[in-house]
Amino acid sequence: MTAGIAVQREVSLRKRMPLRHFRQLHGPEARNLFHRAPEPFGDDHTDRELLAFGLGATLYAPATRPDLALTISKRAERGVCSMVIDLEDAVADHEVEYAKRQTVETLDLLAANGDANPLLFVRVRDADTIAEIVDQLGAGASVLTGFVFPKFDSATGPRYLDALSAAARRLDRPIYGMPVLESAGLVHRQTRDQELTRIAELLAEHRERVLAVRVGATDMCSTFGIRRDRDLTIYDVRVVADVIADIVNYLGRADGTGFVITGPVWEYFADHERMFRPLLRTAPFEESDAVPFRQYLVSRDLDGLLREITLDRANGIQGKTVIHPSHVAAVHALSVVTHEEYSDALDILQVDVGGVAASGYRNKMNEMRPHRSWARQTLLRARVFGVANKGVSFVDLLSALVTV
Repeated sequence: MTAGIAVQREVSLRKRMPLRHFRQLHGPEARNLFHRAPEPFGDDHTDRELLAFGLGATLYAPATRPDLALTISKRAERGVCSMVIDLEDAVADHEVEYAKRQTVETLDLLAANGDANPLLFVRVRDADTIAEIVDQLGAGASVLTGFVFPKFDSATGPRYLDALSAAARRLDRPIYGMPVLESAGLVHRQTRDQELTRIAELLAEHRERVLAVRVGATDMCSTFGIRRDRDLTIYDVRVVADVIADIVNYLGRADGTGFVITGPVWEYFADHERMFRPLLRTAPFEESDAVPFRQYLVSRDLDGLLREITLDRANGIQGKTVIHPSHVAAVHALSVVTHEEYSDALDILQVDVGGVAASGYRNKMNEMRPHRSWARQTLLRARVFGVANKGVSFVDLLSALVTV
């Protein structure tokens, strides 16, 4: 028996389950955590906006990994709902052709999977690789969600998007693109506005095929010879934070012209000597009788990740690129809509007129017109990530995911 057949049989024997966030939580535990359970999504790839909000933590994996198909299936069992098979930075130049072959073989193997696979994307090195992958796919075409375009700008973008359109026609089904904004021309102040204007126009022409816009902060830092420290969030690196703000300004507008913008990668996942105090308050963990859990998060540098995710959301960003499985639970726990957010969103959307009213939680004012876009996006997030029960905090959600 070949290794490929062995993987296919091991994968195909698993119980069939729909793609849904937190499907690894069962029975009473899930009922105790959720006021509204997450909905299954991903079977119908025509709801572009729901898919974009459902990306959550998008985990990258090198295309050269020998057990790639089995790894993807196991990650899905542990709650990963979107993955990228990486043909670019994670693959050495002399392994590119092997990586392409393995990508095709992996997608074909996963097509025979009895489970729901994650939303699967391939990060290509250039536009020509899109046609190469699509032309070689067999059954794997059915599990391919789309492609990731590195170093996307006004010069490279047209070829990427034309190749994506050709792939969608060839496969006769929706295939999505996710451009990564990270090029020097976008980062440099004197060319940024011109680049973002051209990129916005280009993406608008292909709106129905652009799932989300990803931020490549590592390459942005490289432009200035910077590698951010794990004691800092990306928003502390001002030259990069300014670029992110401009990307959201041009491409993240809530007036129907914008796109979902996803957060940059968090690079760290192990303990280190700290210069500054941890970023997590003790009180929420004391309330949940989880002080040792706080120590675990701090020891794995996850306190910095949690703060960055919170700042992502505050700056108009949904979801996040991740390179380590331990980061997935943090992204997803903070993506669950709180009972308070859900209550406010329902109150705001139940009337079409303006006005102001006190929140049902009696701790803030809801302005019906200015908060309407926020409320609509909150209910979209509630569909794919669910709504926490009243009194359930991110500590409860995260500790449940980590201990599964």
